[in-house]
Amino acid sequence: MKVLVFSASNHSQSINGALVGYAAKRLQVFDPDVEIERLDINDFEMPIYSIDREKADGVHPLAQAFFDKIGAADALVVSFAEYNGFVTAAWKNIYDWMSRIDQKVWQDKPFVLLAATPGPRAGDNVLKSQELTAPFFGMDIKGKYGVGTWREAWDGDALTKDEDIAGVDAAIKGLLS
Repeated sequence: MKVLVFSASNHSQSINGALVGYAAKRLQVFDPDVEIERLDINDFEMPIYSIDREKADGVHPLAQAFFDKIGAADALVVSFAEYNGFVTAAWKNIYDWMSRIDQKVWQDKPFVLLAATPGPRAGDNVLKSQELTAPFFGMDIKGKYGVGTWREAWDGDALTKDEDIAGVDAAIKGLLS
């Protein structure tokens, strides 16, 4: 099984990047044959989507490249940063461009939703927003988990709280069932 993983944050030291990397390692513990491909959304930076740009130049080639990466995967694990209660502007722009290729951006792939936040709400808003839109954009949710109070939950290499370890493990095991 080929699993595409990424953080929907463009911050170079993203806590969501740390979380998705941890989840990928845990997934390989449960299934050593899993092939992980990790993307950095900074490699897909594009001009802000507008219908005028699309009419003039077509869909941006980086949007097509990202969409094709999703299509080539068997499953996805994505950790969504929460900025002002929603996804990051950097991710939203990539998503908007890809939605012009096909509204089913996630291509009905099995999907694990993750989020990490410095506060106690553990990305509740961003996880709920993604869950609400899932049926319209082809997201087949197999698990989800949010880690809150990140500084207390992470030691620099791994999660430290039993409930967070169990929560991430349960979410990613949804891909294996």
